[in-house]
Amino acid sequence: MKKTQRTLRAKNSTKVHVLQLAFELSLNKWKLAFGHNGKMRMVSIDARDLDQIQQAIEKAKKRFKLDGEVKILSCYEAGRDGFWLHRYLLSCGINNLVVDSSSIEVNRRKRRAKTDRIDAKKLLAMLIRYHGGERGMWSVVNVPGMEAEEGRHLHRELDVLKKERKMHRSRIKSLLFQHGIVVKNPSSRRFLIELETFRNWEGKTLPLDFKARLIREHARLRMVEEQIYGLKKEQEQRLERCDSSSLKKVAQLMELRGIGVASSWKFVMEFFGWREFKNDKQIGALAGLTPTPYDSGGYQREQGIGKDGNKRVRTLAVEMAWVWIRFQPQSKLAQWYRQRFEGGGSRTRRIGIVAVARRLLIDLWRFLEFGVIPEGASLKPMVR
Repeated sequence: MKKTQRTLRAKNSTKVHVLQLAFELSLNKWKLAFGHNGKMRMVSIDARDLDQIQQAIEKAKKRFKLDGEVKILSCYEAGRDGFWLHRYLLSCGINNLVVDSSSIEVNRRKRRAKTDRIDAKKLLAMLIRYHGGERGMWSVVNVPGMEAEEGRHLHRELDVLKKERKMHRSRIKSLLFQHGIVVKNPSSRRFLIELETFRNWEGKTLPLDFKARLIREHARLRMVEEQIYGLKKEQEQRLERCDSSSLKKVAQLMELRGIGVASSWKFVMEFFGWREFKNDKQIGALAGLTPTPYDSGGYQREQGIGKDGNKRVRTLAVEMAWVWIRFQPQSKLAQWYRQRFEGGGSRTRRIGIVAVARRLLIDLWRFLEFGVIPEGASLKPMVR
């Protein structure tokens, strides 16, 4: 028995070395800051060169004389590079964190030195503090899975195309307005036919170069609208198949009156489809709809909502709050808004609609997760 205990103690006495690694990412060069037991090593490598990352790690192990099992803890700031580096590091057995850059504490002096080397050193120090137990000093990004990230491309492309469509329409209208001509719908297929009949303020036909520019602008507008039509068709086809859990949630949200394909798709793919919420507070915080009070000394005031969450979801939630008031007038949420805010001025109503947006997100989450229909809300009639 004593011999067995000695053997167990010998096995448990094996020490696992810990190596910290912070990445400072940029376009052409990356700074890697290694740390171990208060010592630091700084390395510069070519951006996105995975072989140089592995070589730098091996050199750091030799420099710090780390033999045997080495646990590597790393981090980098979320940004243009996305999450591919995070997935690569995880595949190498490295425990990596993606950090929200806006949550990192900075020096508040009027002028402060800022270089990639200083930033990498700062990240390394904060990584050590984080794994030492200071979990509240920065925000760690919840990295989506490959399927969840793939599901966000369709509606985001639609948003971009809709902005382009608006830009082309406004440009055609503005160009014609310079010649005293007003067009209501430049997207019409008859626009090119009508263009030949347009006359300026003198009753003359439009200049050839000007007309040619309008024709090219209209061609770009038509191309964008065809792409929008194609993507909307793709959405409908995927909803008919409904072959994933996310698409089933989209179809479930569409059962509520006032919520259509575009809004339910974005709510699920950006918010409810892959994130695991534990309570109501997390939903409001992630959407950036929580209040930010300022209470210091004898001075107190409200600074408005935080706006530090998902901007797409926050914007959509406010838009859908107005829609909810209109199409779900008998719901408890709509009645609460009318009793408390509708009698006030425009500013009071805008403040109230933000509160409705936060409560609406919570109600939609409960509907998706637990099947609880928002109180007083009505469902769409079943189509047979």
